[in-house]
Amino acid sequence: MDDVIDYKIYGDDMQIVEVGLDPKEGVRAEAGAMMYMEEGIEMQTSTEGGLFKGFKRMITGESFFITTFLNNARGIKHVAFGAPYPGKIIPLELNTLGGEFSCQKDAFLCAAKGVEIEVAFTKRLGAGVFGGEGFILQRLVGDGMAFVHAGGTIIKKDLSTDESLRVDTGCIVAFAKGVDYDIRFISGFKNSLFGGEGLFFAKLTGPGTVYLQSLPFSRLADRILAAATFQSKGESKGLSGIGGSILGNLLQGDRS
Repeated sequence: MDDVIDYKIYGDDMQIVEVGLDPKEGVRAEAGAMMYMEEGIEMQTSTEGGLFKGFKRMITGESFFITTFLNNARGIKHVAFGAPYPGKIIPLELNTLGGEFSCQKDAFLCAAKGVEIEVAFTKRLGAGVFGGEGFILQRLVGDGMAFVHAGGTIIKKDLSTDESLRVDTGCIVAFAKGVDYDIRFISGFKNSLFGGEGLFFAKLTGPGTVYLQSLPFSRLADRILAAATFQSKGESKGLSGIGGSILGNLLQGDRS
């Protein structure tokens, strides 16, 4: 039986989750996710199941090692984990979700001690080749509590049987095991080339729960890279004059 943990989520756009642990109770997290912990909590870093499970976690975008935070004190102690970029933390009670939930790689934050992080592959070749975020997913398996992180605003959709939703591939955070995931072409020549949404979208078909995000990390990284590239080009051209000086300050900040 997996641990049943108490928790509280703090913050709005840069959230943390604080977990309360009873004596001998533990929580697992990716190496480097911990923000603070109270006296009496012991860290135990390992591959959690050997080299094979460590490599499987690396395939899904997580660290080779995973850390267990175990309460060795007599009373309740707390440990907190921080989100890696702006967004929300989503709590998942796996015992009420069929004991399994799939999510995008890099989404896992922490979970009760007995929850396993497995590798899940999309069922169709098209989903793997054109899925935007890749065909490798994380599958969280167990009866305990798990926490995943997503970017921007989070939307929860409860799809009924045969109800479908077309979604930008990068905006999918997680979905229940009863949800069918497929990739479809965007219809219309002009829509595909000039619509700005790419050539494909994901089709999710119920029944089951789906979580969506407004700011995928890949989209955030693309914007940062584009801004950095523009700044680099501006500096190489030697921005001059009043306009150049103002633009240069806006791009790189006042370093004086």
